Amino acid sequence: DTGQGLRAWVRDVMVPDLAFSHIRVIYPTAPARPYTPMRGALSTVWFDRYKISRDCPEHLESIDAMCITLGSIIQDEVNAGIPKHRMVIGGFSMGGAMALHLVCRYHPDVAGVFALSSFLNKDSVTFQV
Repeated sequence: DTGQGLRAWVRDVMVPDLAFSHIRVIYPTAPARPYTPMRGALSTVWFDRYKISRDCPEHLESIDAMCITLGSIIQDEVNAGIPKHRMVIGGFSMGGAMALHLVCRYHPDVAGVFALSSFLNKDSVTFQV
């Protein structure tokens, strides 16, 4: 799904749009990119995978590139006056895996990370941190 799709779902099931005066929620959307498990067809995914299996290596080139891109969102928030120790980063499915890579490997100083209905490959580099 997209960030806006998730936002619409949150509006339906939660407090209106998670609207609290002291909390800001950002809903990024993964870009369209060639996705190897779909024979290279464009798909809205955070990173590529060699195959859909937890027993294969991670596609670190695409994961690391997206970590840099998402890191700019974190930096924008820091520049706006939000300290990293007040940020929680998370995602659903592949977004959860992306959040775990982003926080565990690049931004361990944020307040927390969560992954809903997500995955990491068996030998994920996040386990080595």
